Amino acid sequence: MYTHYLSIMQDTFKNNWNNPALCNYKGEEFTFEQVALNIEKFHIFFENAGIRKGDKISLCARNSARWAVSFLAINTFQAVVVPILSDFLPSTAAGLVNHSGSVMLFTDKDIWEKMDPDGIPGLKAVVNCADFTLLYAADESVRKAFDGISESFDRKFPMGFGRDNLRFPTGNDSDLAVINYTSGTTSAPKGVMLRYECFSAMIDFATSRVSCSADDTLVSMLPMGHIYGLAFEFLFPISQGVTIYYFGKTPSPSLLLKAMQDIRPFMVVTVPLVMEKVYKSSIRPLVSRWYMKLLLGIPVAGGALYRKIGRKLMEAFGGKVRHFIMGGAALSPEVDKAFHRMRLPYTVGYGMTEAAPLLGYEDWTSYVPGSCGKSVACCEIRIDSEDPQHVAGEILARGANICSGYYNNPQASANAFTDDGFLRTGDLGIIDKDGNIFIKGRCKTMILSASGQNIYPEEIEAVINAEPFVAESLVLDRASKLVALIYLDQAAVKKAGLDDEAASDIPENIRISVNRQMPQYSRITKVEVVSEPFEKTPKMSIKRFLYK
Repeated sequence: MYTHYLSIMQDTFKNNWNNPALCNYKGEEFTFEQVALNIEKFHIFFENAGIRKGDKISLCARNSARWAVSFLAINTFQAVVVPILSDFLPSTAAGLVNHSGSVMLFTDKDIWEKMDPDGIPGLKAVVNCADFTLLYAADESVRKAFDGISESFDRKFPMGFGRDNLRFPTGNDSDLAVINYTSGTTSAPKGVMLRYECFSAMIDFATSRVSCSADDTLVSMLPMGHIYGLAFEFLFPISQGVTIYYFGKTPSPSLLLKAMQDIRPFMVVTVPLVMEKVYKSSIRPLVSRWYMKLLLGIPVAGGALYRKIGRKLMEAFGGKVRHFIMGGAALSPEVDKAFHRMRLPYTVGYGMTEAAPLLGYEDWTSYVPGSCGKSVACCEIRIDSEDPQHVAGEILARGANICSGYYNNPQASANAFTDDGFLRTGDLGIIDKDGNIFIKGRCKTMILSASGQNIYPEEIEAVINAEPFVAESLVLDRASKLVALIYLDQAAVKKAGLDDEAASDIPENIRISVNRQMPQYSRITKVEVVSEPFEKTPKMSIKRFLYK
């Protein structure tokens, strides 16, 4: 049994009552006291509006301090939070609100205006996440409950609300806390059911491996509607007293770096694609110069030079980062190797929504490049293979952090687990003798060649993505032939000054270059250029099922 994360959070709130907790960058700020006050007021509203423990409340809004306050209000009332990504189409979001059986919705006004209230008949109320005003009430009693929040609050706390009045619930470890709808690479969204103990187990592990305190700050960049951002840019740091800063929308690179300099975060939680872009735009042009290649090839001088580049990169992120944590996909081998030589304090973890979210992690001091860490302490990992160290098999997981299944989807829930209770992750991998996990690909994307060889598209894509002028790629099996779709790095093409004829040669040049690096059975027969970036999940993984 793990210490309940709400118990930890309650102590943290009381000990940091007047400290800043949740802030919008260059905008409004909430101290821990103000967060607690808002939580209590929403509890009063929920109760007076007829909301009960176990009821579902959806949260579909852009990242902000008020998004975080809303989550905590719902979660500590013991209603079930249903986070929905704000960049879903409003019709899709409304469908998920309906599917979850939510009786209330926190959202942004512009999102609500594009929804059809008649299509969500179970809603009692809709709250504007931008300013906590009421956007919709199903009847007069709900509106009266909302309008009477202050009066009810004063009656309940005639002497005022202080830290001694703060009470967060515990003893509900096995109860449903969150239904998190995935947006997967191979299928439509499913509602992952996560218990309170899933978050307690994950925060316990994070606390044991990543030290932080009320003296630290964090910049939140990931979508809070997804489990990765929810767990590691919100619930874990706020439980430790860290001050969190939010952007209302995805920042430009210049604004992001300005915020990093202003806030000086202790940790950067991101996806490999972001760090690969940093490498391609800032580091690769430097290390590709002929004289730099010469210097970097000298063992002692090269190592010192790489470390100097690493220090410059650290300074660009504010100079106080102790951990770069990446997840959601593999880091390209070229970037992995370069960051390792820079001694950047980075690690690449492994997880999924169903694991809240971590399955694999290792401290950067022991991280093995190319891996995604070792099994987290709260979870048991095994490989469905006769030779797990050498022959890839499906990764299976069991532990306190693993979900209970999929909401209102008994067939998917039954298919998700083995007879002895292990979650079928859908990922293929191996585990070396030291326990390091190496992902090979997805079960559904693995291609069996005519000669019986297992081909993992992700491994070929990593080579393609290292080619000049490639922003991202996707390898497909078409009539038993491998075809690569590529989206070009438009800025790189423009900077190179290529005319139309030279640019038209890029696909074939890539095919020739990549095939020189691949075994015969993994060579691509054609490279096609796509005109738009690939559609992605919140983890920035390509939605493969959309492409054929």
